[in-house]
Amino acid sequence: MFGCTRYNPAIMKIYTKTGDDGTTGLIGGSRVAKSDLRIECYGTVDELNAMIGLAAVDVESVDLARALRAIQNELFVVGSQLALPAGESSSSRWLPPLEPLSVTRLEREIDVADGELPKLTNFILPGGTETAARLHMARTICRRAERLVVALGKEQSVNGVIVTYLNRLSDWLFVQARLANHRAGVSDVAWEK
Repeated sequence: MFGCTRYNPAIMKIYTKTGDDGTTGLIGGSRVAKSDLRIECYGTVDELNAMIGLAAVDVESVDLARALRAIQNELFVVGSQLALPAGESSSSRWLPPLEPLSVTRLEREIDVADGELPKLTNFILPGGTETAARLHMARTICRRAERLVVALGKEQSVNGVIVTYLNRLSDWLFVQARLANHRAGVSDVAWEK
């Protein structure tokens, strides 16, 4: 998805057969194994994006639906950044950068949501409403994406904003899951010792 090397909507085919040998193209045309850590990173970001799309289905809150769509667009940017070959800057390409303002926005939205929620006095389990459960699932995928990107950063250059964004996004998803339960009048599922 992110590694598409030539894009022409008039002639773009779904299958190219170029990956039949177990490789895939990064942005710019270089090829790597489909098992490459970089591919695992942006594949997991794509999985997260799909889970957020599922979380947005039938969401009653227009604000939450709008926020989830904004995050999906940002995750597409994250994936495209991760599909760049190591050491290549997005400034030399048509790719938009992930802005630090996205992190600031998530923090602001966390604070607003947290202000509406009852104080958290114990650990909670994923669940409650279906929306909350979906948001919790997205949170766990987000944490996996973050771990993979951190591992990639030990081997190759990774834009630090991406790690910060994923870290904050997992917090945002946690708070939004709690808020979905709260607004539906459903208690969070408390962990029982």
